[in-house]
Amino acid sequence: MNPHEAYVERVVDLLDPAANRLFNCTVEEARARVLSGDAAQVAGIDGSFALLARDGKMVRMARSLDRPMRYFLAKRAEGPALIVADRMDAIHAQLVKEGLADQFHPSYTRMVPAHYVVEIQLIGCPDPDPTYTRFFTPERNSLPADLDEIGRRYVGALADEIAKWLQSAAGVSPAAPSPIGVAFSGGVDSGLVFLTTYFTMRRLGMSPARLKAFTLSFGDGPDLAQAREFLERLGLGLFLEEIHATPDELDFTEALRVLEDYKPLDVECGVMGLALCRGIRRRYPDWKHLLDGDGGDENLKDYPIEENPELTIRSVVHNLMLYHEGWGVGRIKHSLTYSGGLSRGYVRTYAPARRFGFEGFSPLMSRGVMAVSEAIPFIDLTQYDVPTLYSLKGEVVRRGVKALFGVVMPVFEKRRFQHGATRKETLRAKLPAQEAVYRKQFLAMYQ
Repeated sequence: MNPHEAYVERVVDLLDPAANRLFNCTVEEARARVLSGDAAQVAGIDGSFALLARDGKMVRMARSLDRPMRYFLAKRAEGPALIVADRMDAIHAQLVKEGLADQFHPSYTRMVPAHYVVEIQLIGCPDPDPTYTRFFTPERNSLPADLDEIGRRYVGALADEIAKWLQSAAGVSPAAPSPIGVAFSGGVDSGLVFLTTYFTMRRLGMSPARLKAFTLSFGDGPDLAQAREFLERLGLGLFLEEIHATPDELDFTEALRVLEDYKPLDVECGVMGLALCRGIRRRYPDWKHLLDGDGGDENLKDYPIEENPELTIRSVVHNLMLYHEGWGVGRIKHSLTYSGGLSRGYVRTYAPARRFGFEGFSPLMSRGVMAVSEAIPFIDLTQYDVPTLYSLKGEVVRRGVKALFGVVMPVFEKRRFQHGATRKETLRAKLPAQEAVYRKQFLAMYQ
């Protein structure tokens, strides 16, 4: 007998199929594309997804950037068991249920990296390494160095993605008009998402009265005034709704449980996301749809390079999707447990929304928008000048909004979510700055 035949492999898929948001195929058809292993077929899946497909001992998995997808390979006497979920605690609960909890440790879980088909062969012990096939490789530097044209393409791609979402059953059906919220600070990215949603709704004949701009405020941060000024300049002040929170809600232990990660900036952002989602849910028990501007900084490479000693402007503009994927699969710095870049960090947005029952949508993370951003000739436009790189996002967005919607969008200085809802001093009094503190607290949850 072939020794492989003595094993009985098991696959436990804990992913929620209803969380997939597909525009051009059913979940079953999308799984068939993943099962094929063909990069072009998987790339043809339009929408947001985390999918597993199996043929005997062969399992293939794939996800888009906005959907975490984790897996754990457990050992059983009768053969391996692959458990797949969007969360570590769901995997742990399944292992407890099966009497296998002693095998669990957070670092033993694996993250399917975004934009790859991951293939695993369930053939027993020792387990072979997964294989990775990239299915999204946008062409780089293909747009002309014309900021007006770049702006039109970038904002136009965003409008296309939002229109598909608004018209889809997984988004907001005109036949069943439910309200739409935007997490809104008045910054470039949330401002762009709000305006594009507003003008797209009008173009599609949908009532913008269903739209709200939710701004988190602890009473001492600059975002509320900025958000109010942004909307009032455009005559849209009636859409603003303040979500007030108190410093007591700055609970990093809750954020660690929900995010299942310990990177300080992501924990800080996650704390704010939890406060915002909790406040909206408290006021509106049945609210479902919540958009945000996550992904805009990554698309236009608008992060302070000087804060990360590993980065230079050359590494940022020369590496494909560096801020989206980290250093990438097959690199020493790629984390098998967490993946990298926004592929890792998006839990700061995804997990708080799911925790409070929202269907989140980050349209700037759609592949159609990311493809345009990667086509921008950053080297030609910046000539490796860091201040010029930082100024690009505001210019691209401002020009695109003016070209497509005919309005002049206010552009304010960049500020992180956690530094806009409250003062930095208030934040630091509640949240430590050291990653080691968060890491220790998180690991203690499973001891």
